[in-house]
Amino acid sequence: MFTSTSEQEQGGGHRRRDGYAVHIEGLRAMRGGRAVLHDVLLAVPRGQVWTLMGVSGAGKSTLLRTVAGLEPFDGGRIVVEQAVTLTPGPVPRERHLRALREHVGFVFQQHALFAHLSVLDNITLAPRHVRGLSRSDAEARAMSLLEDLGVAHRATAMPAEISGGEAQRVAIARALALDPGVLLMDEPTAALDPARRRTLAEGLRALTRNGRSLLITTHDTDFALAVADNVAVLADGQVVEVGAPRDVLTQPRHRATRALLSSVDGQRADATAPATGSP
Repeated sequence: MFTSTSEQEQGGGHRRRDGYAVHIEGLRAMRGGRAVLHDVLLAVPRGQVWTLMGVSGAGKSTLLRTVAGLEPFDGGRIVVEQAVTLTPGPVPRERHLRALREHVGFVFQQHALFAHLSVLDNITLAPRHVRGLSRSDAEARAMSLLEDLGVAHRATAMPAEISGGEAQRVAIARALALDPGVLLMDEPTAALDPARRRTLAEGLRALTRNGRSLLITTHDTDFALAVADNVAVLADGQVVEVGAPRDVLTQPRHRATRALLSSVDGQRADATAPATGSP
């Protein structure tokens, strides 16, 4: 499922800005005899933010997890930063995915911090064990990331002691600890209020300044409009519409995109409807 080519472009803190950060060709994934991804084609340029959108069950999270090497697929291939190629087959053991981890960071929807480790130790784990950094170097890198994300004061806290918003920022810091060229995020705004969503969008845009690319699943159209360079809409495991957020989300061409926007509008109406019944 996995091959690695030259990684010289990652050295010295300089990241190539040409070509594609993620290139997906003819991706197919079967689950229980059903195609959950079918002939997916997607090419994400370096230094851009792309959002994956679609109704629940469209295949967004499965697609994200295959790029991260967390789930197997049955056809096609995924090329990450022209350095790592994933091909059909079972997911390799984690030790065989180290080259991929150098290029791809993943922020889970529920953050998935290690409960028995402090915030600082959560972030230093991969640099020390994957890249072989000393504790002092790994901690210096971790503290810099925490400072940038506004949670350096929580470095010694345990995950159970921090808020959901703080946990998300710690999870982002952990995903960036190896300085990957691609950051994947699964529904990052699901538990955030509007003000925090705007702050998150601004922070994520800043991460692209050195050529990093972001691929994000979301149901949040306002967030996609604020953060994305392009939107890809999935339906029944296929990419059915791709384009600039303003075009796709205000003038949708495909019926699946229109259905997505209708469901979002319905959820907003339910959220703002006055309560009925006796006080």
